[in-house]
Amino acid sequence: MFKSAKWIWYDTVGTENSYGEFFGEFCSFDSTTVKISCDGDYTLFINGEYASSNQYGDFEHYKSVDEIDITHFTKKGNNKIAILVWHQGKSTQRYKKYEPGVICEVISGGQVVFYTDESTLSRQSKSFLSGFERNISSQLGFSLSYDSTREDGWILGNGEDMKSSRVINKSAEFVKRPNKRLTLTPPVFAREISKNLFDLGKEYVGLFFFIVEADKECKINVSYGECLENGKVKRKIGDRDFSIDYTAKKGKSKFVSYMLRFAARYLQIEADGDVKIKEIGIIPQIYPVNEAPLPSHLCGIDKEIYSICVNTLRLCMMEHYVDCPWREQCLYAFDSRNQMLCGYYAFENKNTEYAKSNLILMSKDRRSDNILSICFPCGIDLTIPSFSLYYIVAVKEYIEHTKDTSIIFHVGEKLKSILCAFLKKITHGLVCTFKDNCHWNFFDWSPHMDGYLPDNKKGLPDITTTVLTLIALDAYREICKLCSLPFAFSNEEEILRKGAREAILQKNGDAHKTELLNALAILANTVSQEEAQEICRDMAQHKLISCSLSMKCFVYDAMIKTDKEKYKDFILNDIRNTYKPMLETKTVWETALGSSDFDNAGSLCHGWSSIPVFYYNALWE
Repeated sequence: MFKSAKWIWYDTVGTENSYGEFFGEFCSFDSTTVKISCDGDYTLFINGEYASSNQYGDFEHYKSVDEIDITHFTKKGNNKIAILVWHQGKSTQRYKKYEPGVICEVISGGQVVFYTDESTLSRQSKSFLSGFERNISSQLGFSLSYDSTREDGWILGNGEDMKSSRVINKSAEFVKRPNKRLTLTPPVFAREISKNLFDLGKEYVGLFFFIVEADKECKINVSYGECLENGKVKRKIGDRDFSIDYTAKKGKSKFVSYMLRFAARYLQIEADGDVKIKEIGIIPQIYPVNEAPLPSHLCGIDKEIYSICVNTLRLCMMEHYVDCPWREQCLYAFDSRNQMLCGYYAFENKNTEYAKSNLILMSKDRRSDNILSICFPCGIDLTIPSFSLYYIVAVKEYIEHTKDTSIIFHVGEKLKSILCAFLKKITHGLVCTFKDNCHWNFFDWSPHMDGYLPDNKKGLPDITTTVLTLIALDAYREICKLCSLPFAFSNEEEILRKGAREAILQKNGDAHKTELLNALAILANTVSQEEAQEICRDMAQHKLISCSLSMKCFVYDAMIKTDKEKYKDFILNDIRNTYKPMLETKTVWETALGSSDFDNAGSLCHGWSSIPVFYYNALWE
């Protein structure tokens, strides 16, 4: 990828949540391109103008390189390049810690005209406070603190204390960025609805900006959120803090947060002095994909629900899928499975490139237990085992919808290793749960399914894990058929199908009272047609413990599998009743309880709940 460039960092030992500034010059002859990669995130400036930001979330053994055409930022002769790098330095559920570093080359007229090495000028940032310890959430990691009084024009080469860089010993395995870079749309300006409280009109995801005027230097806190509580933005929820700090200089200050994204409808300013907010808002970032036409049969409330589901899908598409951009910012295997399935219908060309890049990134995860981490890239030793099984289903659905069998060369070994990890846990005809502290045996946010019962840590034979394993085996057999590969798990499948059937008939345990287990039992072909009809009748009459919104898809799938025509109207009416309250927010919620769920931290924009997009298509196929 790089002909001459070296990994570098500034001369001071990096702290957690640290910012490095790097500067150089180059001569431009013709069309000019930048190649860049870093640990964490970057912002690129050419001749003082913002050119690009946002590193693709990755691993050091799968290190993404951005190639950016900067021709329209350059001029003939001497040009200036400045790179701001944010090194989180602490593993979270969206970032895996590695050594800090940035590597960059500029190519003009076919020649390398700039490259990072020890001669590149650098320093720790003056304005961004390195070591700032506030967390937004445990999933998102650090917030930021910026001091405009310390700005000195470093992006044009006027910075003080710039020194030679340190060469860093990193052995990254480079790949070209596997999907498109995000694009920026025109800024959305928020409207002041009360003193220093601003409304964007609906939720947006992107780069926060503001212009303020102050009579003197003052401290400002900017909080953001999806809804209001007692007339204010909910800044602090438990140990979460949805805000950033900013020090305004006397006079006019302007700030754009190029790396830490905001997902919000409301913005609130609190200051220790008098400030005038001249402008405030978000520059939306979107993944460049076109929406497919709405299904022609949709009208009325169905059309409205479909539209807010697609809007939510778009808001949850960053470098990779995020489940909810406001609160967590993670790529979960189950959540993204729902998002991909909807995306095959919602977007042109079935959103193939984007879905494939997500599936491949997940396959690059490395764990000693051979299942998938809770999200990607992840530096925390935590996993939801059931989500690894949904990953196999997601790969099968990808191949079915896109006809792209080439993905098997990227993910084939990961699929087999996941299945082997579950199949080696067969005891008495059932798959046992995982029992280490890093394993969260979660299935659903509903009674008996959330993984918090003491028995879930004992590694006992489990019927829900077993039927999910059977569903994954069925998916893998279909993958093998589509890709002309042998299926090597017939013996294990026979053992599990017999064991699951016996466990279903015995109906021991509270899980048997849940919609989710019964729906999965139908989908795993462990009940007879007559039994399936009885289960669907009970689900339609609400005689079983309801599953949460995220798992409704399996109830609907079980009904479609059992008797599509009989339950079509039930499914449509259930969607209408569940999603009607969400029309006002123009996004779909994490659960039907909305913002009041999860100790008042429920998300109002959650990708896994966009599943009506699929059913508004599948029910008419």
